[in-house]
Amino acid sequence: MWSADEIAELCYRHYRTRLPKQGKPDPNREWTSLAAVVKVESATQREVCADPGNLQVMKEVVAMGTGTKCIGQNRMRKTGDILNDSHAEIVAKRSFQRYLLHQMWLAASHQPCSIFIPGTETGKWRLKPNTRFVFFCSHTPCGDASIIPITEPESQLSKPMTGDGAAGQSSECKSDHERLGIEKRKSETTSSNHEIKRMKTDGDGYFSVITEDLSVQQVSVKQDDTNPKIFECSGEMQTANKETGLGRPKVVDVYRTGAKCVPGVLGDARVPGLGYHCVGLLRVKPGRGDRTCSMSCSDKMARWNVLGCQGALLMHFLQYPVYLSAIIVGKCPYSQEAMQRAIIERCQHISCLPDGFLPQEVKLLQSDLQFEHSRQAIQEVRAKSKTKLVPCSAAISWSAVPEQPLDVTSDGFRQGTTKKGIGSHQSRSKICKVELFHMFQKLVTSISLEALPDTLRMKTLETYWDYKEAAVNYQEAWKVLRSQALQGWVKNAKEYLHFI
Repeated sequence: MWSADEIAELCYRHYRTRLPKQGKPDPNREWTSLAAVVKVESATQREVCADPGNLQVMKEVVAMGTGTKCIGQNRMRKTGDILNDSHAEIVAKRSFQRYLLHQMWLAASHQPCSIFIPGTETGKWRLKPNTRFVFFCSHTPCGDASIIPITEPESQLSKPMTGDGAAGQSSECKSDHERLGIEKRKSETTSSNHEIKRMKTDGDGYFSVITEDLSVQQVSVKQDDTNPKIFECSGEMQTANKETGLGRPKVVDVYRTGAKCVPGVLGDARVPGLGYHCVGLLRVKPGRGDRTCSMSCSDKMARWNVLGCQGALLMHFLQYPVYLSAIIVGKCPYSQEAMQRAIIERCQHISCLPDGFLPQEVKLLQSDLQFEHSRQAIQEVRAKSKTKLVPCSAAISWSAVPEQPLDVTSDGFRQGTTKKGIGSHQSRSKICKVELFHMFQKLVTSISLEALPDTLRMKTLETYWDYKEAAVNYQEAWKVLRSQALQGWVKNAKEYLHFI
């Protein structure tokens, strides 16, 4: 059908040929991350019967994103016109939602080129049975999936078997391991100057958070048996160590993730070595001084694996969620066990979901092909340079839509936006909340009242919040997921969602 390398090469080629130089990193001093959604269309049953020898699969990039940044909670806006999270995976997913909205408009306009066909309920649609979506990211998602064993003597990291043969090795691990030693020593001699206070829960498994500047305090963590997650992590590594006689390299440490544990739940032990992190925990992305409210990419992808990638708004029109059939990671430090745990296992036990929602057994694969603008690739090229390497400040969004498919942003707004221009229509990214909401509203108004699904006909809806809450099956599924698997998910306050 297809291989991990074929998907990676397709995404890299799209990045090189379809995205402009604007927004890409300066390879002399910058790096970035890449993510994309690839549509995979297999031959229909009719086509196979007509030509049994022709089993060609059509692959097309339908959404792409680059980026490494997040805004702090103090820069969030109540108008929905800023991108809170510009990590590549999230930019790609929001670009994918833009693509899905356009495809839904094509379906509602009775155009056969849409990926959707009528469902069995009034106003509902479903994916064509021969259409699947594959997610690609150039690096392991931040958060739980990035807590990866480091092995001796060559820091070989495991990767899954693909159709083309056995797992390969990551050539960057050694330099990352050396860098880790420096970062670890720094982390062991400093402490945070922010305290995260737990607020009263709102009754559905959320925590709201605030930060408060405090004087630096030294925190001592005693390693004992009160923290089972530490020993779950260490136990996994120790099992690997016992098997070194069978050819499995000895585990000596773990890669660190910058994502911080959510408040009000078990935290990292932060002791040297294998017990530094606790695994399986929800985390928020780090900010520069100002803490973010954005959950880690690992956590968000675990959520997509149960609720789908379409979001609440599009669920009004869908009989079933739009799930990913595979997630492929580019050449980088990688652990199949960590990906399996972070994306699938944390949520696979949940029950009592509404009809149509189901935890997925998404395929997890790694490619041997490295992204040309990844941190590892840039480091290899400029190994002797003394210039400091920094993440690119811009993010690029691309969607397979006919009007303005491309968007370049910085600090959550269109690149080039001045302080005076913030709040104007021209400053908005095409994938910010309010722009996607307006695209959804145009879709709704283009459909006659009798052809709308029940959830959009039963009562008057005005704000973004109103429309999201009216997607009752999606909201019920999200409530079940939070209560059974993702307790403590950090929620944006309602005031940030009451725009029109």
